[in-house]
Amino acid sequence: MSHGARVAAIIRKELLQLRRDRLTFAMIVGIPVMQMLLFGYAINTDVRNLSAAVADQSATHLSRQFVADLAQSQVLNFRYVVDTAADIEELLRNGSISIGVYIPADFGRRALDPRRPAAHLMVDGVDPTILGVANQLRDIPLRFDSVRKEQERAATLEVRPYYNPERRSAIFVIPGLIGIILTLTMMLFTAVAVVREREHGNLELLINTPVSTTQLMVGKVIPYILIGLVQLALIIAVGALLFKVPVRGSVVELYLAASVFIAANLSLGLFVSTVVRTQFQAIQMTIFFLLPSILLSGFVFPFDGMPRVIQYIGEVLPNTHFIRLTRGIMLRDATLAELMPELAALGVFTLVAMTAAVLRFTKRLD
Repeated sequence: MSHGARVAAIIRKELLQLRRDRLTFAMIVGIPVMQMLLFGYAINTDVRNLSAAVADQSATHLSRQFVADLAQSQVLNFRYVVDTAADIEELLRNGSISIGVYIPADFGRRALDPRRPAAHLMVDGVDPTILGVANQLRDIPLRFDSVRKEQERAATLEVRPYYNPERRSAIFVIPGLIGIILTLTMMLFTAVAVVREREHGNLELLINTPVSTTQLMVGKVIPYILIGLVQLALIIAVGALLFKVPVRGSVVELYLAASVFIAANLSLGLFVSTVVRTQFQAIQMTIFFLLPSILLSGFVFPFDGMPRVIQYIGEVLPNTHFIRLTRGIMLRDATLAELMPELAALGVFTLVAMTAAVLRFTKRLD
């Protein structure tokens, strides 16, 4: 047999093996398509429809027209109308909005004075993209209908960045990075560990024990929760010592939130282990899930700026809710009571994923 024929035989063998491995074959097609869709929809530098609130203490025709102009820009989506600047600060603190517009009672006089800002933009300065959008809005012109034309001024709006006045990127990155690291390690550890036991025949020992499927799953999850909490402590310590990232809220509440998040990822890892047959497939599935967790969770780009359908997908991901929890507790001094919807979403995901894993898992060798 010639060298070419031998190479051709090896090529045929590899193609046949790929055809038999349905999951790998699906990944060959699925990962490029998913990456194109994710990068195409999630990477959006033209941010629109940011959640916003307005406190109009002037309550005049001019101030209402100014709010209407801001709304027509389609950059801000005014979901809340409040009374005071303190109300805006509270909405910023619990993560309900990204930007607040505060219009003082003397808005009319300020509008006529080009040396003073007419109103204030109160911005969640954690995300540099949102802060950049606010800096673009500060020069929005004031229109006085037929009374006068646009006038030159230093800035129409004064931008007040909250929670990251120094505009350091580490403040934005590290709280979100906690979720990415825990997602990768917890899913991978659990999925690979169970598949490895199946490959090595260790599950055969469990078949002859009185341990129930639920007990087996819970027993596998709890040790990794402890490992995940150790990882969390290391990340927080490194972030505080090297990058000066603060923890302004309760450390205990941060650990409680992280415990639920870790349980969610471990439950998903257990479910993955019931779907795949090899360790390589487990790694593939983890990477397949990790990409949306990075791009659709608000870790890189503002969540409100994504298309509505993509936001629905992002809401299903545990990392979306955990990033809101970590940034809220670490940077805004928010409490779990204020962030309870995010914690509840993680709890529901954990319950669903664990139930699905238990139902699919059988104490038998495939």
